[in-house]
Amino acid sequence: MFDLNNLLRENIKRLVPYASARDEFKGEASVYLDANENSFGSPLPTAYHRYPDPLQWKLKYKLADIKGVPPQNIFLGNGSDEAIDILYRAFCRPGVDNVILCPPTYGMYEVSANINDVTIRKATLTPDFQLDLDAIEAAVDENTKLIFICSPNNPTANAINKEDIEMVLNNFNGIVVVDEAYINFSRQKTLIQELTEYPNLVILQTMSKAWGLAALRVGMAFASEDIISVFNKIKPPYNINEASQQLALEALDNIAQVNDWIKETVAERNKLEKALEGLSIVEKVYPSDANFLLVKTVNANGIYDHLVQQGIIVRNRSKVELCAGSLRITVGTPEENITLLNALKTFAA
Repeated sequence: MFDLNNLLRENIKRLVPYASARDEFKGEASVYLDANENSFGSPLPTAYHRYPDPLQWKLKYKLADIKGVPPQNIFLGNGSDEAIDILYRAFCRPGVDNVILCPPTYGMYEVSANINDVTIRKATLTPDFQLDLDAIEAAVDENTKLIFICSPNNPTANAINKEDIEMVLNNFNGIVVVDEAYINFSRQKTLIQELTEYPNLVILQTMSKAWGLAALRVGMAFASEDIISVFNKIKPPYNINEASQQLALEALDNIAQVNDWIKETVAERNKLEKALEGLSIVEKVYPSDANFLLVKTVNANGIYDHLVQQGIIVRNRSKVELCAGSLRITVGTPEENITLLNALKTFAA
């Protein structure tokens, strides 16, 4: 039986969060003399001399309408990486608890575990890049607090079978973190609507990919209100700056443009996949539900160096488990994809 209180670290249960000036006052006023700001303004044309809303309510309400989830079930972080780090700090006792990762997968899960001195247990994906449920079950013990599942997965690009994720959710009493950074490009639907069914589910998404706001660093976590309250208890008081909040709000008014880009990206992904499969230096292009392709080649290191000399940067994943000989290639604009293909055709294996 899932019990959030049993998972929380004792120091987090006792933690009294920092109360900022803007936490103490809700609403609008004409004179703000509570936060030791510069009352004369800033040298910029936009007014940035006031601290931002610490809980980003305007942004959350707009996201709630788009995502179909109450704003109280949303956490906004400085990228998804902040949410990942908070999960470790909230639930994992350093040197005692462990988490399960399913490599090959997003590298920050492991980096954050190491920073927080949390033991990593690995349940490697199957050869077709799906969950090994037996390996996950064998890795779980009484000190396992988190299981991370990236779907669509990075760097393999495929979506994880929903039934397998639900199997983990139903049989694990800790927290299951499903990272949906690339869900907008996937044929598989988000698990957000499953939050009411699974109190141990945390979903990560981002505005860095489909929304094109990588430089703003706005990550999202969706979970039960109890889990979100833990996030808010631990986060820094002003973790999302005012410029990022305002620009994200502007972006959310342009859903039609974003949807058009998603459709174009998927169309270009399919065209690029077929073109790559026709090259003699390509052994396999793995199926993709993301905005990138994992491509197995005859000489990943040589091809990578060749592309660098042409001013084209891809990601060499040839040393990653199950990805020997593979490059990860982001789907570019039509012009960028043509440039890539022309460069690849000039490589002599």
